[in-house]
Amino acid sequence: MQKMMGEVLFYYDREVVKMIIDKYGLDPMEAINSFICSETHAMLEDRKYGMDEFGYPAVFNMWECEKVTGNPRNSIYIRGE
Repeated sequence: MQKMMGEVLFYYDREVVKMIIDKYGLDPMEAINSFICSETHAMLEDRKYGMDEFGYPAVFNMWECEKVTGNPRNSIYIRGE
């Protein structure tokens, strides 16, 4: 696996976690853990998926889809609808 550059990943982590905290009212550690341990984050880390072409709101949407449906690939950003 070729990993995304650390500073880029840090940017996504920070912004997506802020959105999780704002929308769901989780405490910061719970929000970080929820995102970092997700399949969405694993996909984000792996450069072969090219998720660095998505903005952080799209990555947040993928994380939400994963939480609701169990699969981040159900996101409209991946399905292309």
